[in-house]
Parts: sequence; structure tokens; C-alpha cells
Amino acid sequence: MMTDLPIKQAFILGAGMGSRMRPLTDTMPKPLVPLNGQPLIEHVIERLKAVGVEKIIVNVHYLADPLEIHLQTHKDIKVIISDERDCLLDTGGGLIKASPYLDDAPFFIHNSDSVWLENQGTQLSNLSRLVQAFDPDKMDSLLLLANRHTSLGYDGKGDFLLNQDGTLKRRSEGQETDYVFAGVSIATPNFLNGAPSGPFSLNHLWNQAISKNKLYGLKHEGLWMHVGTPEALTEAEAQSQGVP
Repeated sequence: MMTDLPIKQAFILGAGMGSRMRPLTDTMPKPLVPLNGQPLIEHVIERLKAVGVEKIIVNVHYLADPLEIHLQTHKDIKVIISDERDCLLDTGGGLIKASPYLDDAPFFIHNSDSVWLENQGTQLSNLSRLVQAFDPDKMDSLLLLANRHTSLGYDGKGDFLLNQDGTLKRRSEGQETDYVFAGVSIATPNFLNGAPSGPFSLNHLWNQAISKNKLYGLKHEGLWMHVGTPEALTEAEAQSQGVP
């Protein structure tokens, strides 16, 4: 059944190369690129803490040392480093490597560069809504989905079709859909079953969940911002100036 019990752990994807964000990422990892004076990953950590997360696991690879040093400054949340310095494992492989640090309970998976403005007309944050909607009895994973037509910095064709019952399916080749993955989800330990070894994408685990009708989506409320380039970062800063 659905529950709004706190989800106390999260895996944050921090190991990417940040190639499209160059030249900013020539000298710093993308999670440390500042948005309005605060590293991107700090926006994520503050958001997670606000909904009760007490432990985060962050994978590191590119320019890992400064990111690890920065994360060690956190004293009010447990931080565990999943070290991928020797081999970048992609999103799914990184999750599997980090999984021994996860308790046997649901957890957030959060991109380190996922940025949005909350809908000021609602009381619940998007992460709170995600927790409230999550049903571990019928879901392997619940994804937050942004409307691609109203998102900042996104020009793709969308990722998923959202069925009336909340389940997701892939858009077909050449098809367009309204919804794009907003960079955060909740998953159960069952989501990891049947994962391959070595580097692989989270898409593999999403497809497994789709085949079992256990991948669900929730519509994002507010302004989602795809901060993939220096130009998009500048636009995101302009949109979020003065917004708490």
C-alpha cells in the first residue's frame, strides 16, 4: 500500500564526466559546478534532507578528490563514498556497486545535477509527493516525470508514456511523448534483481520493471530545468534568482 513513511537513504550519481558542461568541468566535477553560488549537488542534498534522508551514498570517478573532500564537510548527514576511480560503471553499474551500502529498504536514486523550482502554490514538495505516492507492494520504482514542453533546457522527444494507472512504457522509435525523466526516483531492493555485472545503464533496470508492470511515474509540479550545458546553467540561474 502507499505510504508516506520517510525514506532515509539515497544514492546520488556523482561520477559522470560532465563533458557537455565544459569548460566549467575542465577543473571541477559537474556536481560542484555552482548554481546561484551553491554546488549543484548541495541543492540535491538539501532537498533530500528536507524529506528525512539520513544517509547518502555518492559515487565518484571524474575529479573525484575535490568532490570527496567537499562531501566530507557534511556533519548532519551520513555520507558514504562509492569509489569508481578505477572504472566508470555507468548509472546502473554504479548503483549495483553502491548497493552493499544500502539498507534493505526503499531508497532514492538522484542525479547530482537535477534542478527544479517547486510549485509555489502547493504545500508539498515534489520529493514529498513522490514519497507519498510510492507503493512498495506494487512498484519496483517510481520516477518523477517533467513535462518536456514546459521544461527549461530540454529539446528531446521525451522518455516515457504515462498510462492512466500510473505505469510507464517506452515511447517507440520516432514517437514523441510529453514526459521526460526528471532525474530522481524511488526504488525498492527488488529493483536491483537480475542486474548484469559491469558497466550498464539504469535503462536496463527500468526496462525490467516495465516488463513486470512495476515501473510507475508521477508528474512533476513546478519548473524542471535540464542543466546540461553552461548556457542552460546561466538560464537556470536567471530563472531561480531570489527563489528559496
